[in-house]
Amino acid sequence: MSGNDVQARYIGPAASDDNGISAAATLSGAGNLTIGGALADGGSVTLDDARNIIITSAGDDRGDTFTITGTDETGAAQTEAITGANAGVATGTSYFTTITQIACSGATTGDVEAGTGTSVAAKVTDNRVRLRGLQYAGNSTGGVIEARNSSATGSVLYKFDSGAVAEVVYPTIPDDGIVFSAGVYFVYTQTAVVSLTAFYEG
Repeated sequence: MSGNDVQARYIGPAASDDNGISAAATLSGAGNLTIGGALADGGSVTLDDARNIIITSAGDDRGDTFTITGTDETGAAQTEAITGANAGVATGTSYFTTITQIACSGATTGDVEAGTGTSVAAKVTDNRVRLRGLQYAGNSTGGVIEARNSSATGSVLYKFDSGAVAEVVYPTIPDDGIVFSAGVYFVYTQTAVVSLTAFYEG
């Protein structure tokens, strides 16, 4: 690793939380879930890194749509509509850094709760940088980790398979580093990562 003014971002993902956004409650009609779970503060949730959202239903809520409102991994406003599950978990695919509202289209057939899933989009920086190095602490699960340019859906400029090995590794980065023109976002599954440290310049 070389270069001037190298900075680091440590990423230590928290476990998923089934009801960290909204605790179990039954809705008698269309309305909002109460954002008051362990992750909430003042009626909203702000996460360290963007995550997908999960809705867990005790009954059959396949006729209901849950609309999540908040901001994405870049800070832009976004919404996502998730169809309810039948006595199970409905999993969102968008990444949310903040959650300000979860609206349900109708009555639920039992308790419903909302929390965070295992899909993560961790922003290192949103400006032009050169990725210089990585330190990865893995576990026996393993998985693929992508470094994307500009957002969680941007171009994949670097990717590595961590392997199912519970140890610290230093994935190979070219000597001159890798330039990300509009920021670095690591996209991965939380269960595959104990910690990840990115070293970058710019």
